[in-house]
Amino acid sequence: MTSPSALPPVASEIAPAAVMQQLKTLFPALFSGAKPLKLRIQADIQERAPGQFTKQQLSAALRRLTGSTAYLIALSKATHRYDLDGAAAGELADEHRQAAVAELARRRGLQQERREQELQQRRQRAGLLRAYESTTLTRANFCALKGVAENDLDALLAQARQEAEEDRQSRIDPPHGHSKPAPRDARREGPRGPRQPGNKSGPGPNRRP
Repeated sequence: MTSPSALPPVASEIAPAAVMQQLKTLFPALFSGAKPLKLRIQADIQERAPGQFTKQQLSAALRRLTGSTAYLIALSKATHRYDLDGAAAGELADEHRQAAVAELARRRGLQQERREQELQQRRQRAGLLRAYESTTLTRANFCALKGVAENDLDALLAQARQEAEEDRQSRIDPPHGHSKPAPRDARREGPRGPRQPGNKSGPGPNRRP
């Protein structure tokens, strides 16, 4: 008798990511890249791979795919939809393209807003650290003045110190592709080493032209 642990997983337990991986294996021409899906593609999948997925599994996996930023970018630039074989299967409606453009703009706005909030919070933590290091107040009075719970103070200060160190390191080691300019002497030396006095290019008084 087969033990329960050896039984195949129940269909409903397959996660959307696993379903999508199977779709990529079965239909790589469509699912290996971000291509706008043919309308009612779910029925085509059930016809080509009968019994492979439940309706709920496909719905969850396709909903995750079509909601991804990569898919929306592809949708905003495409002119056609594609079938399981990767062939064009009807023009993409302009309203669907514009809806993708609008959603991308909304997401960019939210992302920018989050970045600004994070930057503001980072500045506030830096200011809190500077104030704490120079204050003559007791810890309790300092927290009361800054409106910070005493239990949260140590964590905020530790995070501020870590961020200050990250800022210091970023100034020492610039991001890849933004290397510091070479020292002036090194730029003058060139690939053959430093110039020697009197060792100028071109014919000298004792050289043949």
